[in-house]
Amino acid sequence: MKRVRGTGDRRGGRDRGGTGAKAGEGTLTSQQARGLKSKPSTGRSPLRDHRDYQQVQMDVERSLAHFPRGMRPEQRAVLQEQLVAVILAVLSSRPELHYYQGYHEVALALLLVLGPRAAAALLDQLSMHHLRDFMDPTMDNTWHILNYLLPLLARESPQLHSFMERAEVGTVFALSWLLTWFGHVLPEPTHVLRLMDFFLASHPLMPVYVAAAVVLHREPEVLAGPCDMPSLHQLLSRLPQPLPTESLLAQALNLFTRHPHSQLAQEAPVRTHSSLSIEGSFTALQAASAHQRPDWVLQKQRQQPGYQKPSGSQSGPSTLVKAAVWGLSATLGAAALAVTQTALGWGPEVLWKIF
Repeated sequence: MKRVRGTGDRRGGRDRGGTGAKAGEGTLTSQQARGLKSKPSTGRSPLRDHRDYQQVQMDVERSLAHFPRGMRPEQRAVLQEQLVAVILAVLSSRPELHYYQGYHEVALALLLVLGPRAAAALLDQLSMHHLRDFMDPTMDNTWHILNYLLPLLARESPQLHSFMERAEVGTVFALSWLLTWFGHVLPEPTHVLRLMDFFLASHPLMPVYVAAAVVLHREPEVLAGPCDMPSLHQLLSRLPQPLPTESLLAQALNLFTRHPHSQLAQEAPVRTHSSLSIEGSFTALQAASAHQRPDWVLQKQRQQPGYQKPSGSQSGPSTLVKAAVWGLSATLGAAALAVTQTALGWGPEVLWKIF
């Protein structure tokens, strides 16, 4: 199925969001303020010749609500210029990637935390791994990933799944959740960044499990409402605030453990083209980052002569401790690998375009 230009699905102008919720209304930190130039640069950038320049520029200009409060107009203009440059630098170096609306929201979160150079490096790696299937010429893989949601709900709550099937609501309500890592629908920047940490530390399909946790959390609301598509789509598209973020992430991790994505793939509607990119790329990313994991470092320390196990420790770690260590390890390993390897691999001909 080819991508359709229009509301709800636009390549370039593709609006894959759907709610228009505000996100990222944090305050400008002093570090961010010092890192911004006093005014936008002048002159024509080579990035303006990129096929997606106009669409990226329009999307960034429309996303003012996602920028931190307290910025002077000239500082915001510089940040917007940097955001456009970061996105187009990645797309220019990866001509096989296709921009989608919502990509700029992921890029903005990285830019605010890391600055332009590191943000571009990490965004490049995310685009080739976690976000890769969203950046195809068509939305076939995107829809297939969304199709994992209903089988997951059916396993957890047959009653909820049956209700949604009767309403014929589908999974479009969760589209922006996946494409923007929930940045499009969460109003608090702290929650957006918390989820980004979690997704960096997880399998690329983890946003589907978080989406399932959100829907299961709202099961009483869903079952109490009318069983028709418009009402149910409107209910599910608008997330209630505040969300119990930490409990939802814990539930998503539990779902991922009990319902492996390999099993869900057998129950999701069969696609008729090549397999998901993330099915192979994430395995390679895990292998490459293995030696950067804190647990690997601890294992090496235990092998050193004279190492003594701390007194009072248990014979084996609990499941929660294992999950916590795994999450921390994957976050640090994947992020460090992404930034360092990609930054070293990029030549000056790419990096100079950012500034």
